[in-house]
Amino acid sequence: MIQKVLVANRGEIARRVFATCRALGIATVAVHSDADADAPFVRDADAAVRLPGNAPGETYLRGDLVIAAAQASGADAIHPGYGFLSENADFAAAVRDAGLVWIGPDPEAIEAMGSKVRSKELMAAAGGPVAGMLEPEAMTTSDLPLVVKASSGGGGRGMRVVRDLDALPAAMEQAAAEAGSAFGDTTVFVEHYLEHARHIEVQVMADSHGTCWVLGDRDCSLQRRHQKVVEEAPAPGLSDATRTALHDAARSLVKQVGYTGAGTVEFLVEERDEHGQSVEERDEQSALISFLEMNTRLQVEHPVTEAVTGLDLVALQIAVAEGRALQEVAGMSEPPAPRGHAIEVRLYAEDAADDFSPQTGTVRSFDLPGSVARFTGPSAYGLRLDSGVEAGSEVGIHYDAMLAKVIAYGPDRASAIRTLRGALGRTRLHGVTTNLDLLHGILGAPEFAAGKLSTLLLEERIDDWSAPRADASAIADYATAAALAAAVAAAESAPVLSRIPAGFRNVASQPHTASYVVRGEEVSVAYASVVGRLTPQAADSDDDAVVPVASVVTADRVVLERDGVARAYAVARDGASIDVDGPAGPLDLTVVPRFTDPADQVVAGSLLAPMPGSVISVGVEQGQAVSQGDVVVVLEAMKMQHTITAPTDGVVTELAVSAGSQVESGAVLAVIEGTDEGETA
Repeated sequence: MIQKVLVANRGEIARRVFATCRALGIATVAVHSDADADAPFVRDADAAVRLPGNAPGETYLRGDLVIAAAQASGADAIHPGYGFLSENADFAAAVRDAGLVWIGPDPEAIEAMGSKVRSKELMAAAGGPVAGMLEPEAMTTSDLPLVVKASSGGGGRGMRVVRDLDALPAAMEQAAAEAGSAFGDTTVFVEHYLEHARHIEVQVMADSHGTCWVLGDRDCSLQRRHQKVVEEAPAPGLSDATRTALHDAARSLVKQVGYTGAGTVEFLVEERDEHGQSVEERDEQSALISFLEMNTRLQVEHPVTEAVTGLDLVALQIAVAEGRALQEVAGMSEPPAPRGHAIEVRLYAEDAADDFSPQTGTVRSFDLPGSVARFTGPSAYGLRLDSGVEAGSEVGIHYDAMLAKVIAYGPDRASAIRTLRGALGRTRLHGVTTNLDLLHGILGAPEFAAGKLSTLLLEERIDDWSAPRADASAIADYATAAALAAAVAAAESAPVLSRIPAGFRNVASQPHTASYVVRGEEVSVAYASVVGRLTPQAADSDDDAVVPVASVVTADRVVLERDGVARAYAVARDGASIDVDGPAGPLDLTVVPRFTDPADQVVAGSLLAPMPGSVISVGVEQGQAVSQGDVVVVLEAMKMQHTITAPTDGVVTELAVSAGSQVESGAVLAVIEGTDEGETA
């Protein structure tokens, strides 16, 4: 029996494994980089071991240091979580060679499935559905669109969609470079890209006694940059024949490989033919199913399977690693049939409206109101939150941008959607830009409600779904609430003024004004004290401007009325940052200073970093002439590479970075002076 588990990971998955270990009476050990020294997962563990450095390559990817930490802390087992070393066969073997228990499949199975090329060969040998790989030299335009994939790894890294044959060589080169950086393997291959396919995966759990349980399926079709955003179980709308074919193929692969432990077999399912006819409208057996890969670890989206089966997959992983039989541990001879419906959304620190650029900062507050289970399935229909951050957590550039997973479990799909959307609507999250509005928009979309899903859908609807919940009128009300609350707080904090109504002046004057930056735009509002009561005013010369009525004003709560409808706003302040929660969700405002430091002015023509990250390469030199679209800098942020190009023809008059530089969002990378007089970037 395992007594102490070291989790070779970080963030929410480390906390998730620790939660099950505590329930089982197993002691826990965390390993952490310097950047994660104060992270919540470190506090959750019974003991912690520092891995000096920040970058994954010098910390969480150093298997030798992780094994040494396990030995030093007295751990007798290692759980890899997902990502990092979780699918590294050499690491799994080294763990066993060190006399420790590896909570995962055999190294041989990891190695066999670690290569997408090899795994396709094994699926074919098992009689499963496999799409053939294409030879780049023999392709024609009739093969388009294509997709370039890395043989190792996943998460969208080392993957490029190609719609023009001339772009294929560059796509293969870029995919290989990204794969080499992320996984240490530059092998890539090319296959047909199924435009309207759904991404369906099958959860398996196998023990060393020959038992393989198929624990249902999940739909993971809504993705950005080939990374999942929304997952649900069971996969909605599949015909019985298609579902059975998927489960049988997954089970056959498990037996072909001799797999043990938790794993996920992933497929693309094309439900429409060339005439746009759905699977349900034609022969059920004619769905196009193509095997993608097998992930030899726990998946990010495992909570939705736990919700509908009632099983703890981490507990089953531990039991299988101890050599126990699934039937014995679960107390049942067959796997439970799915009950109800569960949906998970991934909450990322990213700007969905700006090509999903990763964001950094300090999480000032994070609260999901209501009764919420944490890191374990709800005891009844309801909500679950698996989060790697709390108020005060720093979100940096070194790791994945995911902050948390919010899961809703209901008796049916419609109930789960409503529960989850309502929870996201009440979520209070401030300090970093997130995809919260996008998730709220997805769950409210008719296409999602109807289950009409595909891997291309999010890209097609991103503009509509990522639209902020707060429009210009709502933002003005948020800013008004912030200004009124700040006026009360200022009066209360000043001894002389604490007995004088906020905003009071003994000489008639113009209204007070306050200005804030919201989503990069400046917003100004006005207020005055009328008979000792703070009252919103028009912020411009338009006397007919409609302004709300303030019925309640305190330092942290403001109620504004429009057309007889009262809406409450909660206000919190942290220096120049004002956090307001209202009917359109959370909104971050920054106070505009009355005077601007000249040093803060940006030179015209400056090319700014769209996100914090590391400079991988610089493609220009100072004084060089460039054309629009030329590569200036390649940044790496949160495991993804981002190419910064020249926005116009011109000359590089200043180059502020070099390869290896660390930059913050908004930092000047280069200055490009336009070739035409007066033209700049």
